[in-house]
Amino acid sequence: MSRADEDLLLEHQLCFALSVASRSVVGAYKPVLEQLGLTHPQYLVMLALWEQSPRRVRDLSDTLLMEPATLSPMLKRLEAAGLVTRNRAPGDDRALAVELTEAGRALRSRALAVPGTMMDRLGLDRTEVEELNSIMRRLISAAQSAPGTER
Repeated sequence: MSRADEDLLLEHQLCFALSVASRSVVGAYKPVLEQLGLTHPQYLVMLALWEQSPRRVRDLSDTLLMEPATLSPMLKRLEAAGLVTRNRAPGDDRALAVELTEAGRALRSRALAVPGTMMDRLGLDRTEVEELNSIMRRLISAAQSAPGTER
């Protein structure tokens, strides 16, 4: 088999490996996050808010690389769960600010166990997680700056 033919094998496709890895890792998170009452996308929102709250929806959208239209229903569910509030941003009636409630802030202490639990579930140590994160960030940056790439 020629190198060009080998390059077209499914097992050699980066997009395939990333897609399967993403689904598999998110699936491994599911039972852990269910104990917190969160889905994986909601967990990502909460992580961003635990870093900084309040935040404007546009800022969350940019940070999480999610469209505001995707983020809005998630924020409504988090608000219904009593974890966040959504109000007009001070000084800009057109912008919506999202802020953690007391319950949302308290959930953080339970979430502190998630990274260690996931390292155990995936059989990775902290160094391996840091290496994977570094490689993935480089890959994301390269993909976003590739000609013709849409966000």
